[in-house]
Amino acid sequence: MSATLAYILKLVILIPLVAGLAWGSLWLWRRAQQGIGGAGRRERLVTLLDATQLGATAKLAVVEFEGKRLLIAVSRTGVQLITEAGAPGQAPAPDQFPAHVGRFGD
Repeated sequence: MSATLAYILKLVILIPLVAGLAWGSLWLWRRAQQGIGGAGRRERLVTLLDATQLGATAKLAVVEFEGKRLLIAVSRTGVQLITEAGAPGQAPAPDQFPAHVGRFGD
């Protein structure tokens, strides 16, 4: 009977210990992915402000990079800059549009 009691006592101690070690290792792994101590938390250089799906494989997106807003077209064949605006909230002047992009009403 004492062998069975010893076995049950070991199970009662070891199962929570192993479960705690598994949970602790997963918690540490998640912390390492985010950056321990906030070291991995940095300001992003490129920010996606808005995106619109144009078809099955094309997308129009506005990204912000170094204080400029860039309107880009993304498709299977690549990424193309459509236009660039200065400060946020400021629309580009009509003469800033590339020659191949028509204006409404032209």
